[in-house]
Amino acid sequence: MNWTLVVTNPARKSLARVPERERVRLVRALEAMQADPFSGDIKRLQPPGWRRRVGDYRVFFDLYVTDRLLVVTAVKRRTSTTY
Repeated sequence: MNWTLVVTNPARKSLARVPERERVRLVRALEAMQADPFSGDIKRLQPPGWRRRVGDYRVFFDLYVTDRLLVVTAVKRRTSTTY
């Protein structure tokens, strides 16, 4: 059973600015997260936040387990000031 995936507007805008090759990788990662949000290189941040590493990019998201809801809040390129 899949999770409901919600991508916020700021995350959509960030994803649109990513180069095509990396965007494909990120979209595949989002599809995999929809099936199982606990797979891949994820790390728990401040509650209720999580992040998943996808190459040089980080997908920040919140999980609502009881509703099976996955909310992507940001997609950022990893730099020394990302987090």
